[in-house]
Amino acid sequence: YFHAFSEALATIYSKEESRILYRYFLEDFQERKVENLTLEFEKGHLIKINDQKFSHPSEAIVKLNEIASEFAIGRDTHVGDTIIGIKGRVGFEAAGAILTLKAHHLLEKHVLSKYQLMIKSQMADWYGTWLHEALFLDPVMRDIEKLMENSQQNVTGKVFVTLLPYRFELNGIESK
Repeated sequence: YFHAFSEALATIYSKEESRILYRYFLEDFQERKVENLTLEFEKGHLIKINDQKFSHPSEAIVKLNEIASEFAIGRDTHVGDTIIGIKGRVGFEAAGAILTLKAHHLLEKHVLSKYQLMIKSQMADWYGTWLHEALFLDPVMRDIEKLMENSQQNVTGKVFVTLLPYRFELNGIESK
């Protein structure tokens, strides 16, 4: 697997870039065991990891990042359009963010209606596009934020997660 990955990298990136990416994405992690976590959400906000309560969701995401990054979870590259119209490529690690998003979405799929999920997804795409295009101050952004906030009233419960090297599994939920 690792050899095939390094060969694939060599076709896309320079030799030096391939070496760095291979080392960072495949070799540089510490945990080789399995760890189970319980993520608890209240009205859409991550408030607990296992039994540890946080005063703000950002603190929980930072802690989750510390835990999950040791498993090499959340490492990726992104190619996108820059503000000046050229393509840009970045490598990043966002273990806490990706786990939070995926766990939150699994809980939402169990507590929101089909149409709530559908309209929320469409509005999120528009919101992201307009935010990227520097339209944050447009009043429609506040309208979308209110819709998103209202959609989270019943997104309360626990999501059970297993961390493994390079990946994670969402095992189930318990909703209130």
